[in-house]
Amino acid sequence: MPFDLGATVRLTGECRDPDGTLATAASAVVTITLPDETAVTPAVTEDPDKPGTYRADYVTTTPGRHTVRWVWTGPAAAYTDVFDVQEEAPPAILSLRDARKHLNRVSTTDDDELRFWNNATTRAVEYFVGPVVARSFTEEHEVRDARTVVLHRTPVLAVTAVTSLLTGGVAYAVNSLHVDRDTGEVLRLDGGRLTGRLRFTYRAGRTVIPENITAGARIILEHLWLTQRGSGGGLAGGGQDVTEPIPGLGYAIPNRALQLLEPDRLPPGVA
Repeated sequence: MPFDLGATVRLTGECRDPDGTLATAASAVVTITLPDETAVTPAVTEDPDKPGTYRADYVTTTPGRHTVRWVWTGPAAAYTDVFDVQEEAPPAILSLRDARKHLNRVSTTDDDELRFWNNATTRAVEYFVGPVVARSFTEEHEVRDARTVVLHRTPVLAVTAVTSLLTGGVAYAVNSLHVDRDTGEVLRLDGGRLTGRLRFTYRAGRTVIPENITAGARIILEHLWLTQRGSGGGLAGGGQDVTEPIPGLGYAIPNRALQLLEPDRLPPGVA
């Protein structure tokens, strides 16, 4: 499961000789390659109770995929692994408390796994209805004497910056622009044209999440949880009702969830 940004990751590795027996090495180094391709080498210690077993603690600083490379000498051995760090505030339609309550989970033992599937549920819901959890997006558009630019993600809450990527290019103040919340169309208030290679930064999502969306999210979460864990009985949603694959998502979405999301579904072809 992904680690939280700022959490300590305990890395472990075993040095084994050619016969596969745990062995104390003359040297042990672990290298972590971060998502930006920089590398760090945290201090390594050997477990005094289990010779040949090594560990290192690393405090995460960057979200994304990390590669871990253990190298030992005397005997020569190596081991490679990966771990993921999630963004500081990963979007989730349901709180952990609500997700746990819906699945009738009293214990917190499975919270890490539940958070993982809760985040996956959010991505599935937003596939159909666009951003739900309000957050910032950045995208680039090449426009030539255009009346409007259409942003990719809706509903749009506000455009926060428009900058030109070309030297000497035209920049536009956000208070000189109008954005249509539902269509994502951006136009100049003075009726002029937009031109250049432009980078738009904007916020999209819902400030108030409708009940049909949260209900659809609960059903999808339950379905994904049951798929991985097996039904233990007593879940709120009852049996599943996936009868045919959904383009792009296979059998991941129950029909009941789709019906609940229908009033907010994006038009065909809209991301």
